[in-house]
Amino acid sequence: MEQRALGSQGLVVAALGLGCMGMSQSYGPGDDQESVATIHRALDLGMTFLDTADVYGLTANERLVGRAIAGRRDEVVLATKFGNQRRPDGSWVRVNGEPDYVRQACDASLERLGVDHIDLYYQHRVDRTVPVEETWGVLAELVQAGKVRYLGISEAAPETVRRAHAVHPISAGQYEWSLFTRDLEDELLGTLRQLGIGVVAYSPLGRGFLSGRITSPDDFGEDDFRRGHPRFTGENFARNLELVERVRQLAAAKGVTPSQLAIAWVLSRGDDVVPIPGTKRRSYLEENAGALEVELTADDLAAIEEVTPRGSVAGERYTPEHMANVDA
Repeated sequence: MEQRALGSQGLVVAALGLGCMGMSQSYGPGDDQESVATIHRALDLGMTFLDTADVYGLTANERLVGRAIAGRRDEVVLATKFGNQRRPDGSWVRVNGEPDYVRQACDASLERLGVDHIDLYYQHRVDRTVPVEETWGVLAELVQAGKVRYLGISEAAPETVRRAHAVHPISAGQYEWSLFTRDLEDELLGTLRQLGIGVVAYSPLGRGFLSGRITSPDDFGEDDFRRGHPRFTGENFARNLELVERVRQLAAAKGVTPSQLAIAWVLSRGDDVVPIPGTKRRSYLEENAGALEVELTADDLAAIEEVTPRGSVAGERYTPEHMANVDA
């Protein structure tokens, strides 16, 4: 498995990671047995960079990942996150960057994961009511204490990234990046690269749309959050399905799947970029891993750009409620 460096502090991870969120929430019912088998298969394939968060499945995802890596901890680069505070019943509290909360959240994650340190600890969302310097002062303490090895930030605005980085070096910024979502290319990507911060790209398949397996809004179960997602509803769905069909045709001409083409495109963005496609099934995991074997020529990249030009996707990438907490 190819390895890529994130930041300049020493963090090195597999070029393709595994997002674990969907095993416990958002994309329909879970299957813990298959999810654990999927994580084990990822490790066998060398996809040892695992991504979770305390809020995924209301802590259930961290527990699941912890069970899956028990006995194999030394193989894993383990990332988790704090900041999206919910009550046990799932009701929303706030984005929380208060120092005491950060300390408590870290200790709770360590316990649920069953580990003595977190390899990469992200501020999941930025608390607009707390100076980021205060939050990052505590994160620096956690590194000093050995509870955390490297630090990351997610969906933060460029100036916020600079302020946090001045307190303690950021190794990775986690942002949505795919053929459907290219917002970070405006200003953020330049800021990250100027500061030497790696990019962890989540939802590189556009929340599954770019896999080519979604053909109708009826494909989603009642508890699938995409039923109310701007890009998967109304006229937006039909417009975006046309884009996916263009990607599918390019992939077929190259002899690969749409998922592999879409992930390969993200991998091609630079050696400082690591996609973390999520799945809860071994079959999809193995398909995604095949993206590492796809070589995109200059002609391929030009063709992809032609059929999915930047800004061509219809609809926001989140509901207004969730968009309020990005670019903070």
